[in-house]
Amino acid sequence: MRAHEMKQKSRRQILKELAAAMIALGLPERGLPMTDVREKMRTRLIPSTREPLPVIGCGTYRTFDVGATPEQRAPLLAVLKELFAAGGSVIDSSPMYGAAERVVGDLLAQSQNRSRAFLATKVWTSGKQAGLDQINRSFELLQDRRIDLLQVHNLLDWKVQLSTLRDLKSAGRIRYIGITHYSASAFAEVESVLRSETLDFLQINYAMNDTAVERRILPLAADRGVAVIVNRPFGGGGLLAQLRTRPLPSWAQEIDCGSWSQVLLKFVLSHPAVTCAIPGTGRPEHMLDNIGAGFGRMPDAALRARMIDL
Repeated sequence: MRAHEMKQKSRRQILKELAAAMIALGLPERGLPMTDVREKMRTRLIPSTREPLPVIGCGTYRTFDVGATPEQRAPLLAVLKELFAAGGSVIDSSPMYGAAERVVGDLLAQSQNRSRAFLATKVWTSGKQAGLDQINRSFELLQDRRIDLLQVHNLLDWKVQLSTLRDLKSAGRIRYIGITHYSASAFAEVESVLRSETLDFLQINYAMNDTAVERRILPLAADRGVAVIVNRPFGGGGLLAQLRTRPLPSWAQEIDCGSWSQVLLKFVLSHPAVTCAIPGTGRPEHMLDNIGAGFGRMPDAALRARMIDL
């Protein structure tokens, strides 16, 4: 048997075994990454340092706001296990996400996986001391003296909070700083901050039915050397709910997509300014499905236009 045939046989066997395991757990097969599971997902470089960052992460809004019982947390532990197994690392949280920071910190400590995580959280308050107090609380909840990325959430009191973040970065407490928003109504202010400040990251809303960010914000981020994390890649959930009732188009196979979730994620990831997408989920089968977008072919410009036409 020739070498490439042996490799293909190995790949098929691995996927078959993984599918069988998912069936045994009562999980759907359709989200399986269409690639050799021994591979790790693609990465993009953070412009300010050239550090590679995996393109699919995990948002924690609502999904990680749970109690402390093993029954409540077991699915979330499985979510992180799937993320890390595929080479993913980005976990995004915020003080406004209820218990999410505490849950993330506990699960990483429990699984001893802190070194595998790129931890991102936010400051969301007014005033210097209030900001410091909130940030210190995030350090405590995440159970680490160092956080990878701290962002000014929704630009609240951004001048004061960015000054604090720069001080913490200089002290080695945080590695990267950034800003976030989720609404096109704030794009004028986002653009102003991008032009006037030196940032490592921008987190912003972008989806197949929400493309306003393409006109000015994404090109500006690329020009300014700012990494882009995409929130709301499923159009706030409404778009995905609509599409799930439709069969996948034939062109989905051209970009190695086995689900609508993967189609939507590959749309945002195919923009050259985008570094990472952080779909939120509390279910391991959905995490596995999302991970599939980090493998295989990406849409070209012509296919992106067809996708928007949907």
